[in-house]
Amino acid sequence: MTEAISPAFTTLGSTGIKISPLGIGTWAWGDRIFWNYGRDHQETDISATVDVLLENGINFVDTAEVYGRGKSERLVGKYIPQEISNAVIASKFFPFPWRLTKKALVRAVQHSLNRLQLTKISLYQMHLPYPPVSIETWADALHEVVQRGLIEATGVSNYDSEQMLRMQSGLIKYGLMLASNQVPYSLLDRKIEKDGLLELCRDHHISLIAYSPLAQGMLTGKYTPDNPPTGFRARRYSTRKLGEIQHLIRTMRNIGQEHSGKSPAQVALNWVMAKGAIPIPGAKNARQAQDNAGALGWQLSANQVAILDAASDRALAVS
Repeated sequence: MTEAISPAFTTLGSTGIKISPLGIGTWAWGDRIFWNYGRDHQETDISATVDVLLENGINFVDTAEVYGRGKSERLVGKYIPQEISNAVIASKFFPFPWRLTKKALVRAVQHSLNRLQLTKISLYQMHLPYPPVSIETWADALHEVVQRGLIEATGVSNYDSEQMLRMQSGLIKYGLMLASNQVPYSLLDRKIEKDGLLELCRDHHISLIAYSPLAQGMLTGKYTPDNPPTGFRARRYSTRKLGEIQHLIRTMRNIGQEHSGKSPAQVALNWVMAKGAIPIPGAKNARQAQDNAGALGWQLSANQVAILDAASDRALAVS
């Protein structure tokens, strides 16, 4: 294996945990329904993907108990070597409506630890602010698993500003700080800029983890009106909508040329980092992982960010 290249690490919230400024999301690992695991990528692809991550110093890996019904966690546990001491593994608890007590979260953490082959999860996140159990009850449960030494830091996912601050308040009474909020964020989804969540995270030293930073592949430049995606994504991105984002794709290509031929995907990921967020793009294979890693080691200028913002606004205005 090639010696790892360590990128400039960033700090996860107020925790002191050091993570790479770009991570990987592992929803596709083991997911047969949405991401065709077992058909267009296999376990050998996951192994090769991990090699690329380690070679490029990418140490932040995000998974969840529901990804592939636990298969994603098992693959992470199998292929992220225990001897890589700086690996930061994040997972999530899904508050199904029949999970009504704190004990449900404790049991879920223990099951995730078994699948991940870990004794402690670096970052454990609430997957959704789902009723009927209150946010405050889950804050109590997160405190309990911290006290038991089962997790190191706490996070949330898909929480809006009000929900995030409620969780923060619920944790503060125990002397804990919320480390992160994981939400969709990309050049094709800038809701968190408009509603103030991104700024609020900065103000409270909460890391903003951006999932779908490539808009489920739409920002790679691969898809056009003549080459649309298939499956679930075809319903979200019609031929008309794909046509409307081509100006943005061309802008990304032009800016990429100013940085030694960076791809649209690399430009899109670098833009997320320039906004102060941590992108976690997916990767089904080593080629995709290597392309994602190419977003590291360089930086868009402020003017280029502004140009991309304008092109994004134009695409979103007509979408």
